Amino acid sequence: MLMSNCIELYTDGACSGNPGPGGYGIVLKYKNARKEISKGFKYTTNNRMELLAVIDGLKAIKDKTILVKIYSDSKYVVDAIEKKWLNNWVNKRFNKVANSDLWLQFLKEYNPTLHQFIWVKGHASNIENNRCDGLAVAAYKTSVLEIDKGYEKKTNEFF
Repeated sequence: MLMSNCIELYTDGACSGNPGPGGYGIVLKYKNARKEISKGFKYTTNNRMELLAVIDGLKAIKDKTILVKIYSDSKYVVDAIEKKWLNNWVNKRFNKVANSDLWLQFLKEYNPTLHQFIWVKGHASNIENNRCDGLAVAAYKTSVLEIDKGYEKKTNEFF
């Protein structure tokens, strides 16, 4: 398939402390178009931000019939798909699976025939991954941070 018929989705999540304030950065590229998205949260984890970046990146794509190459430096996210961990979690009905709320959201967006995951080394030579990291860090350093309801609700269940 020609690269011009493919959307490139670059994602990264970041956290100051783990858990702590976190954010994600997204770069979407299609033909000559480019879109950047970022969002920050008051209290979350790095893995949640990595996964939420993919979810929100896929949600931002209007034409759901185009091949999407998803570039992530998160082994957690990429291996969950490539090593079929997600299939096992689905079969277990997400019993004792971290971030199950987000994985369920992911499944609503994910199309295995059109979404290809590619792992990239973080903080290395991938320009777009580095841009996503910059967006993610800037997002959690802003004064306007959202609440990661899925995470904070779960952590507050013990109080």
